Amino acid sequence: MTDTTHPLNVLFLCTHNSARSILAEAILNHIGKGRFKAFSAGSSPRENQQPNPLGLQVLQNAGISTEGLQSKSWDEFGTLDAPHMDLVITVCDNAAGEVCPYWPGQPATAHWGYPDPSAGDGTDAQKLEAFRQTLHALKRRLELLVSLPTEKLEKTLLQGTARELASR
Repeated sequence: MTDTTHPLNVLFLCTHNSARSILAEAILNHIGKGRFKAFSAGSSPRENQQPNPLGLQVLQNAGISTEGLQSKSWDEFGTLDAPHMDLVITVCDNAAGEVCPYWPGQPATAHWGYPDPSAGDGTDAQKLEAFRQTLHALKRRLELLVSLPTEKLEKTLLQGTARELASR
């Protein structure tokens, strides 16, 4: 990211692109201060997949826009005319273990694993709390990414920097 006029494009991946990756996309676009442009996708979104309503609710409750959020396949980002990604981050263990498509430009990659907030059979309040906790965990790590000095975001350092954040 030597050219500060262009934001760093970050793609968040999960299996269905309905919860964690959607949360990460919305949070980074909210706090990215124009230095980052976030996207999300899934390795195998279900037919007619939509973002989880509880995820949208916790984003709205946190004052984060949900406009334009939609579930989509990662295939959309593997084409030559797709936005060039600088960083690709898997946020679920299933997607991390899958063979990813070829990403034009060979972006840096990292895995930041989070439990699936949509898994489980709790009450509506318990499910909403799981989404809230996931939102806050993602936000803490993304705030660290956003606060990094520009030199830490240079392509040659980005891989290591993103992977270091996985342990925070």
